[in-house]
Amino acid sequence: MSPSRSRQARRADARRKQKRGAPARPAGRDFSGVREAIAKLGWRIWGALAVVIVAAIVAIVLLLSSSSTPSEHLQLTGSGYPNVDLSNTRHVAGPIDSATVSKLGVAWSTPLKAKSQYGSYSSSPIISNGVIFSQDLASNVQAVSLKTGRVLWSKSYEQPDQGPNGLVVAGGRVYGATPSAAFALDEKTGEQLWSVTLVRNEHEGIDMAPGYHDGIVYVATVPGNVAKYYGGEGQGVMWALDASTGKRLWHFDTAPEDLWSANNKSINSGGGLWYTPSFDEQGSMYIGTANPAPFPGTNEFPWGSSRPGPDLYTDSIVKLDAKTGKLEWYYQLTPHDIYDWDLQDPPILVNAGGHHEVIAAGKGGVVIALDSATGKLLWKRPVGIHNGHDNDNLYALRGEYSKLSLPETVYPGQLGGVIAPMSSNGSMVFVPVVNHSATMESQGEIQENGPTTGEVVALDAATGAVRWDHKLPGPAFGATTSVNDLVFATTFEGSVYGYEASSGALVWQKQLPAGTNTGVAVSGGTLIAPAGVGLAAGQTPTLVAYRLGAGG
Repeated sequence: MSPSRSRQARRADARRKQKRGAPARPAGRDFSGVREAIAKLGWRIWGALAVVIVAAIVAIVLLLSSSSTPSEHLQLTGSGYPNVDLSNTRHVAGPIDSATVSKLGVAWSTPLKAKSQYGSYSSSPIISNGVIFSQDLASNVQAVSLKTGRVLWSKSYEQPDQGPNGLVVAGGRVYGATPSAAFALDEKTGEQLWSVTLVRNEHEGIDMAPGYHDGIVYVATVPGNVAKYYGGEGQGVMWALDASTGKRLWHFDTAPEDLWSANNKSINSGGGLWYTPSFDEQGSMYIGTANPAPFPGTNEFPWGSSRPGPDLYTDSIVKLDAKTGKLEWYYQLTPHDIYDWDLQDPPILVNAGGHHEVIAAGKGGVVIALDSATGKLLWKRPVGIHNGHDNDNLYALRGEYSKLSLPETVYPGQLGGVIAPMSSNGSMVFVPVVNHSATMESQGEIQENGPTTGEVVALDAATGAVRWDHKLPGPAFGATTSVNDLVFATTFEGSVYGYEASSGALVWQKQLPAGTNTGVAVSGGTLIAPAGVGLAAGQTPTLVAYRLGAGG
C-alpha cells in the first residue's frame, strides 16, 4: 500500500524507521482592449459608459449573492458529535432505509485539497442544521452547506496530522485540535476564540476529535506525531478544558509520568486516545486507550521488559467522573501488550440483555462488552483472523520467554483487528475488521505482510454471538454507520457498501473517486462519503454527497 494508506500504516512505517498552499487562482479576464477603446472616446461617452458599468457591477453582485441558495436559511447554530451521539452509537434515523437506498445518487462533490504524506482526509464529518463541519489532514476546518457543497467559512492551520482527528460542535462553538493544541472556533464565522497547547515535548502529539459534555472539552495527547512515533518520553494524557476559555481543569494520565520505569523513560512511551469518549446520563465518561511501547521490545529489554508489569492504563476501557476525572473503574484487555494491540475505538453505550453495556474493540481484534456500573466482563468475541498469539502478552508479563519466539508472524498485525469505530442499532453491533499480519523479525524489527482483506461482522449486542459476517475484498479502515435498517461500510480502495442490518444482504454499492479510510456520515436524505486518499495516478481526494432522488 502507498505511504498515505492509513494512520495504522503510518505508525507501522514510523516503527520500522525506529528500527531502527492554496490552489492557484484562476486567470483573470483581460480587459486591456476595453480600456483602450474607452480612452479613444470623449468624456461624455465615458461618463455614460461608467454609469452602465457601475449598474452592471451592482447587478452582478446582487446576482452572485442571490445565487448562494437563499432558500437554505443556514443559521449555523447546531450541535454535533463525531460518532452521532454521546453514546458513540453512530446510529442515524431518517428517510434512508432498505426501501429507499436505491434512490441515492450524487448530488454534489467537492475536492479535498489538504496536502500531506498521509492523504487529505480521515475524520468523521459533523452534520448539523444543514451544515457540514469538517477537518482535513492539514488540520484546516471548514463549514460547508449540506445542500449545495458551498463553503460557508474556512479556518486554515496548515499543520499536518496523521488522523483520525475531527471536530465536535456545541454551544455555538466548533472544538478541534492541531497536532499540538486544542482550539475553539466561532460556529458562525470560524474565528478562533482560544487555543491551548497541550503537548509538552517533541515526542507527543494530538490526533483525536475532542469530546464535549456539560461545558467541558476533552482532548488527549498521544506518544507521537508526524515526525516520529514511539520515540520514548511520549505520555498519553487526557485533559479536561473549560469550554468557554480553554482553561485546564484536570487531567488523567493514561500512562504514568515515569512511563512505568524512571530508568527507562527515554525508551518507553504509551497511552492516549485516538477517538472521542462516550458519556452516560449519570455524569460518567468512558475512554478507550492506546498501547504501550516499545514493542515487542528492544535488544536490551526484550518482550517489553523495559516497562515491567501490566502497563496501566494502556489497552483499557476506563470509566471516570466527567466533572472531576476521578477513576471509577477500569478494564484492561491486554496487560503488557507486546504487539501494538490498542483498545482505541470509541466505547459504545447500549442497553441490551438487561444490562447497561459498554462495548469496545481495538487492534487486538477482540470485541468486549462490560457492565457499565461495575466494569465486569459480560462477553468477549474475537473477530477476524487470529493465529494463536492472543496470550503472548501474558507470557511476556510473567517472564515466560521460552513460550515466545522470533521471527514470528502474528494475526492481527499492526494494520489489523478493529481499527475504525463500530456502530450499533441497539440490538446489534457492526464491526469493521481488517485482516492483516505482521512478522516480528526481531525485538526491534517488524515487517508488515500482505494481502490485506476485510470483513463486516454483525454481533448480537446482548450476547456477542455472530449474527452475520460479510467478507470484503479490501481492508475496512473506515467506521461503520448504522442507518435505520441498514449499515454502511467502506473499504480502503474506495468502495461504499450498504447492507441490510438484519441479514447482511448487500443492497447498495458505490465506487468513490479515490480511496477512503473513514466511514460515511448521514443526515436526513443525504449521505456524505469522504474519499480522502489518492491511491492511484489521476485520483483526486473528494467529498461526495449522495442524496435521495439525485440523478448523479
